[in-house]
Amino acid sequence: MSRIDECASRVAAVAMRSKRTVAVAESLTCGQLSSALGAAQDSAQWLRGGVVAYSADVKHQVLGVPQVPVVSETAARAMAGGVRKLLGADVAVAVTGVGGPDPQDGEPAGSVWLAVHGETVTWARHEHFDGGPEDVLRRTVEVALDMVREAMDDTAH
Repeated sequence: MSRIDECASRVAAVAMRSKRTVAVAESLTCGQLSSALGAAQDSAQWLRGGVVAYSADVKHQVLGVPQVPVVSETAARAMAGGVRKLLGADVAVAVTGVGGPDPQDGEPAGSVWLAVHGETVTWARHEHFDGGPEDVLRRTVEVALDMVREAMDDTAH
């Protein structure tokens, strides 16, 4: 079992135990995060869905990201809040970043912003992952899965 599968299994266990639902907004990972969650146990019961917002226009128009650089803390937080509201989830996670090899929005390759938005908890974090684009995407999915699990642990009653 891969690290991503293990992380997704932990999310599934917490989601089922806490009876919380999850939504995803992803840009950089272009569906990989949603796919990992969808493959986890009982995902039909707790995964509300996801929005792959690869285009800046989609981030702005669908998820409510203000006119800021799309690789930023503000964008990640808005994406998480927007998809949580759009899909009616208890907890949402969002990722936006630069897979590489070239920089974007003044951010170097490997720069990633992640955010979670829940009922009582919201936070964002910045990471910089070394390696090629495939390494950046894999690490982004792993960290995002850990963050959504932590957010559900924090909101579980």
